[in-house]
Amino acid sequence: MRVALIIERTDITLGGAERSVSELSEALALKGLDVTILAAKGEPYSANTQILCPDSGGKRATFTEFETLLQGHLAQHDYDIVHSVLPFSFADVYQPRGGTYRETVLRSALSYENRSIAWLKRLGAFVNHRRQQFMTAERSLSRNPEGPKIVAISQYVVDQFRTHYDTDPARIVLIANGVKPGDPVDSRQRQQTRRDMLAQFRCRPPETVLLLLFAAHNFRLKGLGPLLHALALIKQTQPCCLSIVGKSHSAETYEETAQRLAISNHVHFTGSVDGLQGHLAAADIAVLPTFYDPASRFVLEALSLAKPVITTQYNGATDLFVHERHGFIIHDPQDVRALVHAIRSMSDPERLRKMSAAIAADGITERVSINRVAAQLIRLYETILRQKGREACSLSAASR
Repeated sequence: MRVALIIERTDITLGGAERSVSELSEALALKGLDVTILAAKGEPYSANTQILCPDSGGKRATFTEFETLLQGHLAQHDYDIVHSVLPFSFADVYQPRGGTYRETVLRSALSYENRSIAWLKRLGAFVNHRRQQFMTAERSLSRNPEGPKIVAISQYVVDQFRTHYDTDPARIVLIANGVKPGDPVDSRQRQQTRRDMLAQFRCRPPETVLLLLFAAHNFRLKGLGPLLHALALIKQTQPCCLSIVGKSHSAETYEETAQRLAISNHVHFTGSVDGLQGHLAAADIAVLPTFYDPASRFVLEALSLAKPVITTQYNGATDLFVHERHGFIIHDPQDVRALVHAIRSMSDPERLRKMSAAIAADGITERVSINRVAAQLIRLYETILRQKGREACSLSAASR
């Protein structure tokens, strides 16, 4: 089966969508599919990646330019399935990695504490020409009964299409997000990484301290502000430290917030790292009090390592774990007291151990695997081909 995977850019350092497409293409290839990635910009993932707009000006190609070049490419190459993460109506499958554009705008605006700024950001996003092109294309695609199958990476995304576009439920397929399983981290590696992480804090914490890990590039949207305020309340009675991973242009602002809250000795801004696996294995809890995330890779990666998590109801990754059994789900990202309660509730080493054991025992580590996602997508591809009156190349039972 020949599959074209369409994405705007291939740089996996940009965010979860780019990395997810890279991992998905590998997982599909391992199951016997012939996968070609078609991108507007970036460097090739592999020999099967084609960059269609390398010479256009700027870091991004326009929606119209990319669409025209894609249609030209597809007219000259035969694919069984066209799977796009961008809203192109000619695709067989539309899988918006970031959820709907409308929900992204609304939730992002709400992450600003200043209501006037929030209103201006929302207005600016809705009048932005580039974003308007994508929103218009997505709205048209979603309301067209002849449009592509829509693959939602969480129930949260399913609800977005129903709420914003009144999309026919029969066109939406829920395939929960997944991540590439990492290599096991042995206890010696974990302990050394933990010592290295704790050595970066100025308060010189003991190895028994509660170590929280937050990872994101957009600190505001992912809720770092409320988390810092929660830490200021917690540290008065509960010794804990927060390691912050990610490259953000607003890092200096949050460093100043930590100083103002008198917690700078208990917070360390690590910056970007090559991989999160070692940091996740060494930490006690993965915390992401996000204002918006269709299905956070960070939380899924934590669960894949049987690490308890704290996040919010605005994170579609909550589909894959149970509140108070595998972690905590907070209803309001700005509810600092609820965040404090969740962290304090998980400060008991025995409770953490039980949560970690439950994640493993309940099969959560398998449920968050990209291999499960690939298997579900293959079944969808085969259904689409049957509906089109075409037969897919046979796949061995072992590949499924």
